Formats: sequence, C-alpha cells, structure tokens
Amino acid sequence: MSARNDIAPETVGVELLDHGVAVEYIDGRQTLYRGVPKTVTDSFTTPPGKQTHILVTDPTETEGVLLYINDLKTHDNVLESSGVGRVVLEQGSSETVFPGVTVSRLNGMRTTIEADPETARGRVFVFVEDDWSEQSYEFVQQTTDSAESHEE
Repeated sequence: MSARNDIAPETVGVELLDHGVAVEYIDGRQTLYRGVPKTVTDSFTTPPGKQTHILVTDPTETEGVLLYINDLKTHDNVLESSGVGRVVLEQGSSETVFPGVTVSRLNGMRTTIEADPETARGRVFVFVEDDWSEQSYEFVQQTTDSAESHEE
C-alpha cells in the first residue's frame, strides 16, 4: 500500500436531521451519519482501530468541512473529488486541524480529539466507525452549572 498524503478539505453541504447528519460531497454524492450524536465536552478518545471523521459546520449549519483522520484506505483522488480532507498523524503527534479543534494520535491506534465549538464558530461532530458499528458525537460547551459541580 502506498503512503497517503494530507489533503485539504473543501466545503461540503450539511443537513442536520433528527435521525443523523447528512453530508453532500462536492461531486453530488451523499452520505448519512446515522443516529443522534452523543454529547461530549473538551476531549474525546476513540477506541483503537476505528475510522474517525470530523465535521465542523459553519455558523449557518448548512455547510462545513469534513476530515478523515489517519485514513489509509481511501485513495487521494477519491477524497479530492469528494471534497473530503485527510490528516495522517504519526504516533505521539498532534495537529490543530481547524481553529478550536486539535487531533492527537496516541499509542494503540487511538485518536484524541479536543474541540471548542465557540472557537470553531460552528458545530463540531466526530463520527467513529468500523465494519460493524458507527457512533456519532458532538462537542458542546460545558455549562456553568456543570463546571461548578466539578469544582466542588
């Protein structure tokens, strides 16, 4: 297998539905990330060996950028024609992939995503999947009540 390159994402269409998040690629194809996203704050670490996709919407929530993390299967031309970007991180490294969104590659094929939706100026979703399952997560601001209860 040849090495895969980082690819800058382009703007894709986004539709937030009650049963998932729909993405329309720049080539007109569509995909649906199924399920209502679970909420997370500050950071999230994926299980080992899962495909990880990050979607950051614009403030209107009708378009955004989609990035595959450490994807070694999808050919460059497929990503380029769809508008999906890719970042390949070496073990132990991290990178800010969008303002307010940092991705780190941990030992054991795990990925940690840290996100601040306010800095990102949109909604931040993480989709984690393999051949048997898919999960959706959304980063939300930690509320003042939650922050106070953690300080006690």
